[in-house]
Amino acid sequence: MAPPPAAPVPAPDHPVRLVVTDDLRRNRLTVFFRLILAIPHLVWYVLWSVVAAFAILATWVATLINGSSPKGLHNFLAAWVRYSTHLTAYLYLVADSFPGFRGRLGTYPVDLEIDGPEPQNRWKTGFRFILAIPAWILMSVLQYVIQIIGFLGWFVCLALGRMPRGCETSARTACASRRRPMHTRPSSRTGTPASARPTPRNNASWAARFN
Repeated sequence: MAPPPAAPVPAPDHPVRLVVTDDLRRNRLTVFFRLILAIPHLVWYVLWSVVAAFAILATWVATLINGSSPKGLHNFLAAWVRYSTHLTAYLYLVADSFPGFRGRLGTYPVDLEIDGPEPQNRWKTGFRFILAIPAWILMSVLQYVIQIIGFLGWFVCLALGRMPRGCETSARTACASRRRPMHTRPSSRTGTPASARPTPRNNASWAARFN
């Protein structure tokens, strides 16, 4: 008699996880003026990104020296990446509520959980920007996907007052995958995540995990 198959070993949680608690309902008035309402956020994101560029460089140098990114810089970049997620979700109708300006965890229906800094391989850190090129290419492609879904979803949301589940899921998955190039920067665990795969957390929450 053949022995029973071994139980599969569950994959460890990735240090970057997209959590969605959106209910698909959309306010037609804010949908109609979404681009105008997003202008303050777009200006703030550009300004924050300029500072983040210097923080990324400083984190890269510190990680090469110490083998781990400083906690303060890590938290700053984590908030910036999380804010980018909130803004992308709002701009392309993946969520409806107006996001905050600080990228705080647990404040938006499309949120990003990011673990703290961990020891990293200095060789991989040194070549991190080269290793990230494929992910950046994927990010550019997914940007077009999100734009198309957001454009079509704008008309649907105006007509129905809600985002269809299929459009929301596709945009959410693309939004999750776009976090990959940001995660390859030297601010968290070494390694490049695979494609996001949505899994149910409870009746009102979904977690798109980078496993």
